[in-house]
Amino acid sequence: MPQDRDARIERYISEYSGQGMHRTGTEVDRISAEWMGHIISELGCKPEFNEFTFSRVVIKTAELRCNNEVIRGVPLFDCTYTSEQGVSGKIGPVGSHAEIGLIMVPPNSGSPKVKELLAARKADQYLAIIAVSRMPENGIATLNAEDYLHPFGAPVLQVANDHWDMLSKAATDNVSVTAMIHCRREETRALNVGTTVKGGDPLLAPLVVMTPRSGWWQCASERGGGIAAFFEIMRAVKNSGTDRDVIFTANSGHELDHLGLDLYLQDNAQLIQGAVAWIHLGANFATNKGRRVMLQFSDDEIKKVAVDVVAASGAKIDVEWPIGTRAIGEARNIYDGGGRFVSILGGNDWFHHPADIWPDAVDLEATSLWVDVLTRLALKLASRDEA
Repeated sequence: MPQDRDARIERYISEYSGQGMHRTGTEVDRISAEWMGHIISELGCKPEFNEFTFSRVVIKTAELRCNNEVIRGVPLFDCTYTSEQGVSGKIGPVGSHAEIGLIMVPPNSGSPKVKELLAARKADQYLAIIAVSRMPENGIATLNAEDYLHPFGAPVLQVANDHWDMLSKAATDNVSVTAMIHCRREETRALNVGTTVKGGDPLLAPLVVMTPRSGWWQCASERGGGIAAFFEIMRAVKNSGTDRDVIFTANSGHELDHLGLDLYLQDNAQLIQGAVAWIHLGANFATNKGRRVMLQFSDDEIKKVAVDVVAASGAKIDVEWPIGTRAIGEARNIYDGGGRFVSILGGNDWFHHPADIWPDAVDLEATSLWVDVLTRLALKLASRDEA
């Protein structure tokens, strides 16, 4: 019943959000993995934990001193860092000849301003760069570390948008500032979590359902919808039975260039093209602010299956990513490998923001509708009739 589904979704998202900041390799990340394993067991499945090692960024000092004020922030996780003493110089807009660059950027990696920041990092002309978050709400909306394994460029400190007026005036006045962006790396471990629900015919190609499970903050609306759909699809597959095996994988390392998924695919390379399809349960379709649901498809055939299911449910697709164009989110990993996929993600005014918490940032009714759509789609793709 829908009411029962709503209650389960509320539980999943509220518990996930309540765990804290879901950054890869942290204590919260480990607790969250164990929590997912417990729910997988509750659903009558056997949880599988795939551990991987990586070098985690540990923040020692992340602050800017300007006009006798101390502004604390979050560094990029794929740049270089300063010494404990930091670096000093006059602040000016990115593109100027100042020693410390200043720019305002949204948290979306494909935006023009983020590309401008990227160009400045590659030019390596600044001692440090201050990136002020451009968001409707005040707070530090962090950028993903798309070059986590190959860090480059000047140290970058991300700070909240309520500092913009003061910093832009300081840039106009050629004020001298000190940026202390001191981090170290330590070897640690993280976990991918999943299970396999066996189908009736082991000779059929399996269906894979994947979702990221890590992120910068609590990620209630960013990650919560995908995690709720992950469990609800698992429940339906386990209870109803399917012709095909259905493989579930929830991967850490999302914010670090999809690190956990990359390692999963290295260990399961045959699945990329060997699966009948991948369902990517991506970001943001649970949000109550700025939700613009986008679906991505590998081909016209799988698009027709998905669109028919959406139409029958009464849901609405706001954007369709062009077929043949490299996908975004974790679906890009499957696109790059030549696999078949359908992917859901969307816009979110809380994206990568510390205020993305339960219940403030979540539209439960809309989330429940899309979880139902995704569950129906998974059952359809897991049947013998879908090639």
